[in-house]
Amino acid sequence: MCAAAALRPTDPLPLPSGLSLSPRLKLLLTFFRADLTVRPLDEWQLKSALLAFLRDPPLSLPILPDSDLSVRRLPDLQKRRREEPIASGVLHVRDLSFLRPRKGDGEAEGMTPEQEEAKYFEWRSSLVKKLEGIELNLEGVKFRMTVEIPPSDDFRAMKKSWEDFYSSELLNSRNPVRKIAKRPDTIIVRGVPSRWFAETRVSSKPSTLVTHTIFSALGKIRTLNIANDDELEAKEDVANKEIISGLNCKVWVQFESYDDFQDAMKALCGRSLEKLSGIAYFLAYIALASGNGDNHYKKHLLFHLDTPLKCFSINMKDHG
Repeated sequence: MCAAAALRPTDPLPLPSGLSLSPRLKLLLTFFRADLTVRPLDEWQLKSALLAFLRDPPLSLPILPDSDLSVRRLPDLQKRRREEPIASGVLHVRDLSFLRPRKGDGEAEGMTPEQEEAKYFEWRSSLVKKLEGIELNLEGVKFRMTVEIPPSDDFRAMKKSWEDFYSSELLNSRNPVRKIAKRPDTIIVRGVPSRWFAETRVSSKPSTLVTHTIFSALGKIRTLNIANDDELEAKEDVANKEIISGLNCKVWVQFESYDDFQDAMKALCGRSLEKLSGIAYFLAYIALASGNGDNHYKKHLLFHLDTPLKCFSINMKDHG
């Protein structure tokens, strides 16, 4: 059994080539006006007020740097109706060590993986409940905030999505020969710097051997392909716009079995890919088989992992 299969929600997963998957919680924030004022929104004030709320009791989130919260005004505020959002934001909670069993605590150390998972989901639900619908008062101007857990942080919701997809494919098939339940086995990763999958001091181009070694930590691989991915087509996706331009690669990973695929998805869900230096974003898709032939895929954006590759260098910022 690979390490990804036994991974707990708050455990990091070391990967070859100096990479690792570190747990984090990502929350999508949306801000609305809560009064009749039309005063322009001050993003810095809004962010500062929210950070103070998150750091003070009763929440007291541990180790929350300013860079882990981003707030952006939405365009054309003067044209928006009062019930429409005026700003959006993203909150990352990266320090989850307080949820891990502590050494010397017999009861905590005796927790099963299922109990640890239940504890994590209970804490996550509690945090979302406390943040949902709060009002922030900025010098007399009130704003209301809503909170959403993105699909990339909800493995159970993603799993249900691809199960529903294949169930509908099975029901809609008119060919009795194709009345066989299918399940996904392929993940497409985009936007990763090519040099991260390259052989050190040999080439800046991605190496099939290095890439295969990295993804093998997530499960047994059947086929793996690499291609350049300099055109990310990020016009329609705000998250994609954060991807640093440069030499990027696209990786297709087909796993030997559905179980390996599922373990890999569970490991990627709710985690950031980190390296000792450098910052980047990547996107991961599930390739869902559809149509005629085994090689014909309908790309379905079920898994949209726009997580930052966190930088450990003290002088560099994590733009997560």
